[in-house]
Amino acid sequence: MDLALLRTFVTVHRAGSFTRAAALLGLSQPAVTSQIRALERQLGRPLFLRQARGVTPTAIGDELAHKAAPHLDALVEITGTGLDDESSPRSLHLAGPPEFTAERALPALAELTGDDGRRLALRVSFGTAEEVLEGLAAGHTDLAISTARPRGALLTATPLCDEEHVLIAAPQWAERIDTGRLRRTGASALENLPVVEVHESMPLVSRYWASVFDSHPAASGTVIVPDLRAVLACAVAGAGLAVLPRYLCAAALERGDVVAPHEPVVPPLRTYVLAVRTGTLAMPHVARAHEGLLEAALEWC
Repeated sequence: MDLALLRTFVTVHRAGSFTRAAALLGLSQPAVTSQIRALERQLGRPLFLRQARGVTPTAIGDELAHKAAPHLDALVEITGTGLDDESSPRSLHLAGPPEFTAERALPALAELTGDDGRRLALRVSFGTAEEVLEGLAAGHTDLAISTARPRGALLTATPLCDEEHVLIAAPQWAERIDTGRLRRTGASALENLPVVEVHESMPLVSRYWASVFDSHPAASGTVIVPDLRAVLACAVAGAGLAVLPRYLCAAALERGDVVAPHEPVVPPLRTYVLAVRTGTLAMPHVARAHEGLLEAALEWC
């Protein structure tokens, strides 16, 4: 079986589209279509179901991808690294949420970029949980940190750590909260207070309210800014209440820049997973980064 046809097939399988696969491979879409048809003729079975938007693999297509992809990735690793130049750094492409990746993952991987003869060249991108998994499946990245667990056998996920969420407020707002009423009646004690969030849907506040108070927040966001570090800065400045990961606001809590007006017995948690394409942990540079993040995560929990 022609390895070039298999490479095209795996790229289409990961991209979910002939058009996206053609762009990744540097080929025209008709060339990709022709190669897939040639492979289907060799196998005597259809590999994809054509749809209005993209393609969906058939059962035989999924089976072939899961068997072939790890071996193709290993070949790419061998040819990409080079057999004669072991001193050149191997690029590792990582994707994840901006705040967690910047504050947690990158410091943990920094030592792998040192001049030890096995150094890595890191390339990092940010995105939502769904975006980073899509990029991983399409072959754009080697590792993905996500709060969504991937489905199917194409990607493999390992639990990384749990993130505790904390309700915080600047001291001037915390003084206005009746903590006794908050313990007795829950979220009603927080009505009409301004809220800082990362999105109009208020994902962190809504999750906290549902988990701790079994209710929905009554107020809409006063400040919406798509970065948790900016949410913290706004909360410190007195813009309103916020719900943030404890690791991100721990220093501000210790300094007294913000306070936690409510500490539930069971705090809301969000789990991060570390995802790879199935089989790619056979690649040394991916395995080193994967192991390094898992070891560092033992101190984060």
